[in-house]
Amino acid sequence: MELKELVIVIAKALVDEPDSVTVREVDGDRSVVIELSVSKPCLGSIIGKHGRNVQAIRTIVNAAAAKMNKRVMVDVIE
Repeated sequence: MELKELVIVIAKALVDEPDSVTVREVDGDRSVVIELSVSKPCLGSIIGKHGRNVQAIRTIVNAAAAKMNKRVMVDVIE
């Protein structure tokens, strides 16, 4: 499973409007930036209390990326 697909699956499971989830992947040499965008009402579900949900997403994606010898940054775009 690609990192982009992993973020899509996790994000769609968290929000009430799964169709509003869009993910864009920007590749670099050894790093990848994944931009996650959702509708305004679903933003709280992605971030979670004190940022715990988004931090968990970042941890899971970083663990998957470590096996590929890449660095990943997950950004939530409003």
